[in-house]
Amino acid sequence: MNLTRDLRSAIVDVGVALRRPEEFTTRWRDRRLTAGPRPLIFPVLLANAVLGIAAYGLVMRLHEGWGGMLGGLLKAPVAAGLAWTIALPALYILNSALGSKLDASTTLLAALTTVSFGSLALLASVPITWFFGLALPYGFVRLAVNLTVFAGVGVCMVDVFLRTMKALEPERSRAYALLWLALVGVIGAELMTLFSLFRFDA
Repeated sequence: MNLTRDLRSAIVDVGVALRRPEEFTTRWRDRRLTAGPRPLIFPVLLANAVLGIAAYGLVMRLHEGWGGMLGGLLKAPVAAGLAWTIALPALYILNSALGSKLDASTTLLAALTTVSFGSLALLASVPITWFFGLALPYGFVRLAVNLTVFAGVGVCMVDVFLRTMKALEPERSRAYALLWLALVGVIGAELMTLFSLFRFDA
């Protein structure tokens, strides 16, 4: 019964995290003083991110038939997950070295909230990618559409992450957070290229 209640609360908190990420992460940071989100929010946000990215990966490979679509379904969240996993320790370690007082869980929640926001933005872009993939079935069109979607989602994620970090530590510069996001973007692009997700010559 408690698990069911906690799960429902976590699902509600996902909505709060996506609408008001600054307020949400600040509540977690101050959880010892006031009632904050339940710890179950971490796996729920992670599942939300995986599902959204997987759905978009499936549509990215629409032109390759079911085999390619299933490949995209698996490869996209793996590539995105590896990019964030590889870069995440650097965010906490170097941020702490530069004077940040945030604990590891708050830093992780800020990153997870940003990823979840981006995954739902990708999910919302599925009809666009689907439409152009069917209406204009040319490799260069597919590439242009997907690059545009990822660029737009990336800008939104940068905005969410910077606003969140600013709310958590208003007195600190956001320059390092911006640099870290650029690192995530480069690693993610490399991994997606390695997994042939941006190969549209078929």
